[in-house]
Amino acid sequence: MYNVINLPYPYYALEPIIDEKTVNIHYNKHHKKYMENLNKLTNYIMPLEEIPKRINEFPIKDRGDILYNAGGILNHNLYWQSLNPNSALPKGKLLNKINETYGNFNNFKNEFITKSKKLVGSGYTFLVTDNDGNLSIINMANQETPLSYNLTPLFTIDLWEHAYYLKYQNNKNTYIENIWNKTNFDHASRIYQSLF
Repeated sequence: MYNVINLPYPYYALEPIIDEKTVNIHYNKHHKKYMENLNKLTNYIMPLEEIPKRINEFPIKDRGDILYNAGGILNHNLYWQSLNPNSALPKGKLLNKINETYGNFNNFKNEFITKSKKLVGSGYTFLVTDNDGNLSIINMANQETPLSYNLTPLFTIDLWEHAYYLKYQNNKNTYIENIWNKTNFDHASRIYQSLF
């Protein structure tokens, strides 16, 4: 049976940037619904992270739904770990690579914000690494996951309306700018350190 991660902090912990009601609905209604749907579609036959890479092993009629719901779990798991009441900057090898690739963290942050604002419709902006340790900032629509493209997601911002609409209404750009007061790169730093 597939599961979602436990929310790493209380629902109110991201206030005032993301309100308690939004976090509660987002986690308990949206995130958990992907888990329920995936568990109805398939028995647990492989780790969640393997599904996008091995989607051809599932019946063709179910692949779209399986991939969509698996992506919904994976992307939300990463999103919650990309946030924290106490913002944390990248460390170690990840910080070094960000500095090498973008010049410094502020340049990286500005490029990430610019890329996020260009996403059309629903989806996510990700910081990803390829198998050689190269970093990229990419947008993905709906519940696509970088794992489908042999990229490892390190950090993400959820840009679906349910992530921000109760507080920000149609002001997505304000949400994108404000969320950097609660971003957490501890998880991303650990992933990158373990790979390279």
